[in-house]
Amino acid sequence: MKASEIKDMTLVELNNKLVDLQKELFNLRFQHAVNQLDNPMRIKAVKKDIARIKTFIRAQESK
Repeated sequence: MKASEIKDMTLVELNNKLVDLQKELFNLRFQHAVNQLDNPMRIKAVKKDIARIKTFIRAQESK
């Protein structure tokens, strides 16, 4: 997910996307634990997306 996509989302959409990404990260970690994960780099990408969204949410709250 790119920063430009995040800027176009509302605060409600961002919170929903954050919840979805956290669920996806949980599932990826579970798959990794039982050796069924196809692409381990996806974990890193999801973590970065979560950080981007949290950063943007925090910036919106401070305004």
